[in-house]
Amino acid sequence: MTSVAITGHRGLPAATLALVDRALRLEVALRIRPGGPPPVGVSCLADGPDSLFAQAILDAGGVLIAVVPARRYRASLPAFHHPVFDRLLAAAHRVIELDREESNPEAHQAGSLRMLDEAGELLAVWDGLPARGFGGTADVVATARARNMPVTVVWPEGAERP
Repeated sequence: MTSVAITGHRGLPAATLALVDRALRLEVALRIRPGGPPPVGVSCLADGPDSLFAQAILDAGGVLIAVVPARRYRASLPAFHHPVFDRLLAAAHRVIELDREESNPEAHQAGSLRMLDEAGELLAVWDGLPARGFGGTADVVATARARNMPVTVVWPEGAERP
């Protein structure tokens, strides 16, 4: 299996996250070959699809590569997500930390670009709409496509984005 990166919308409702979790687990399973190497996932470990994918990779016996966009990244994530972030970061086979202090849109985009450098494919939990701010899911998808990287859009039937 080639390394797969993840991007996706944050702040999705619980019902949509459940749909996304099932869809991401299916995507991981589809990429596993019997007797082949373990799946490799690359994630910035944000709340939502990033962490759901990272957990799916680990649950499949895979290798997780974490990209941390800035030193203050964890602090910028919702407090409820800190334990999940910490657990996934500790489980990562490799951690790539960017040399940025502030966790801002520029750092997030830089983290996404570094994540794409580590991958051969992108999964995008994306409703197909333009990014709501610099460094959003649509920007990551556009960059992957500009690099001729395969992109699989995951937006399950019934998914909603507030």
